[in-house]
Amino acid sequence: MLKETNVKPIEKVVVRFAGDSGDGMQLAGNIFSNISAEIGDEISTFPDYPAEIRAPQGSLSGVSGYQVSVGKGVHTPGDEADVLVAMNPAALKTNLRYLKRDGIIVCDVDSFTAANLKKAEYATDDPVKELGIDPSHILLVPMTTLLKSTLADTGMDQKAIMKSKNMLALGVICWLFDRPVESVEAKLKKKFAKKPTVFEANVKVLHAGWDYGHNTHSSLPTYRIDTAQAEAGTYTDVTGNTATAWGLILASEKSGRPLFLGSYPITPATDILHELAKRKDLGVKALQMEDEIAGVCSAIGASYAGQLAVTSTSGPGLALKSEGIGLAVMAELPLVVIDVQRGGPSTGLPTKTEQTDLFQALYGRNGESPLCVLAAASPTDCFHMAFEAARIAMEHMTPVILLTDAFIANGSSAWRIPEPGDYPEIHPNILPTEILEKGWKPYDRDIKSLARYWALPGTPGAMHRVGGLEKDNKTSIISTDGTNHELMVQSRRRKVELIAENIPMMEPMCDADADTILLGWGGTYGHLLTAANQLNADGHPVAFWQFRYINPLPKNTLEVLKKYKRIIVAELNTGMFADYLQSKLPGKEILRINKVEGQPFLVREVVEGVIEHMKNNA
Repeated sequence: MLKETNVKPIEKVVVRFAGDSGDGMQLAGNIFSNISAEIGDEISTFPDYPAEIRAPQGSLSGVSGYQVSVGKGVHTPGDEADVLVAMNPAALKTNLRYLKRDGIIVCDVDSFTAANLKKAEYATDDPVKELGIDPSHILLVPMTTLLKSTLADTGMDQKAIMKSKNMLALGVICWLFDRPVESVEAKLKKKFAKKPTVFEANVKVLHAGWDYGHNTHSSLPTYRIDTAQAEAGTYTDVTGNTATAWGLILASEKSGRPLFLGSYPITPATDILHELAKRKDLGVKALQMEDEIAGVCSAIGASYAGQLAVTSTSGPGLALKSEGIGLAVMAELPLVVIDVQRGGPSTGLPTKTEQTDLFQALYGRNGESPLCVLAAASPTDCFHMAFEAARIAMEHMTPVILLTDAFIANGSSAWRIPEPGDYPEIHPNILPTEILEKGWKPYDRDIKSLARYWALPGTPGAMHRVGGLEKDNKTSIISTDGTNHELMVQSRRRKVELIAENIPMMEPMCDADADTILLGWGGTYGHLLTAANQLNADGHPVAFWQFRYINPLPKNTLEVLKKYKRIIVAELNTGMFADYLQSKLPGKEILRINKVEGQPFLVREVVEGVIEHMKNNA
């Protein structure tokens, strides 16, 4: 049972956990997200990692953050936090800018040592006064002192004791927001199933944090976050990378094709490989290859052999895979390429988010090399779009690039686990017996989709060859004939265009009859939807649409967009999607809102950008 508290209801709240990379902020934030999702809250999270593997403890460059918004109507992790949990002076200094003016700070006062203050470049020995913090808005918790007294009888050494500090902070937050500590205990029991001593220590510390808030500050109110009215079902907290892996597994089951992943570890895509490597029980084959090129080539070989073939990477790896992807285009083999975008170019900002791989996905291969490009809109949408990428690849016999990004790949949302009938069967374009018996040739095509047939090795009478050299449009014999080459180029292009017959139409949201439409693509969905809703509520009519299908676009896209006076595209790059649309709408000016800082949009940035365009283009 929950302990009695003075509780006030609120709709939603944003909490930001910040500390050294070794302080366990990601774990504390993840557990808080999980227990919130399980009781029915909508959630959106934003893990903010430093790029350094392990910066000096207590330094400004080594601070790791985890921001989560929970409650009703949650589509983003929030522009600013209601509560900041700061585990040391460096975390307080670097994260104060993310806190609302009247926000609450929970801070480890024991960390305010002379050494830590020097590392964090403070000029005085009073961080609260130096940073201009209202003393009534900061809860200074003696975390180290509490840890030592709570675990004094366990015989644990100092280093082991300090590892539990994140659970003490989580206990305080559970008290502040009336979260069930019993749910946290269940998470800890699962995590430390093989380490009962560690489990017991963490549970002790968790309760010590809860009790500190309750006993020392019993006159202060705590808050109950109103639970959203969700569709009936079973919910869990899922990251975008995990959802992507699960979507591929479902596609394998619905298509009857075994799933193969050939991949090479790269931030921030590696968790897809990790998750699929666990699923041997579902027939998944996940291989860590020696490099990116081997990853894509192994997947192409698996595709030729009849597998649902996938390779996962980020921007630098997509560049290395480009020749292999071109081979899959030429051979017309189904292949799913997952690109979890990060800041670039080159090694760039490995732990930060951007949408700067769009042109590489659309055009980054030699020759006329068209393929399908999709983009997931949220952590949970990664499941659906991974399923869609696999469906399109196998039904239309083409490579498909699915773009996600670091924000949604590492972030999480509450996800309703689908029921068995929620997703349709996938029908791979496998060579039918009746076509084979009529005298099939390797580049015979389905009349409606122009997809060639998938002739699985071992099928009697279906021996054939495909490859990177241009082939005759029927026999697959190598051909340098110009007329044949043009026919094959146009056939491959038209095949991709016809995918538009098999994807959803564009249906603008919010005020569809407004004369301004706000457009985005991929992982900016939550921020742009929230901005559009706010604009309409404030008397600025605007329609909104987020593109998930990029090549081809929904077939009514141009017809719909031509009716709007203003078309505004917001994206985390210098205008790639805007340029792409501009090329298809030469008579329309595409207005732009751009950000390339390695961070997601703030809702207010989008709102201000739209209002500015409305004023300048009245």
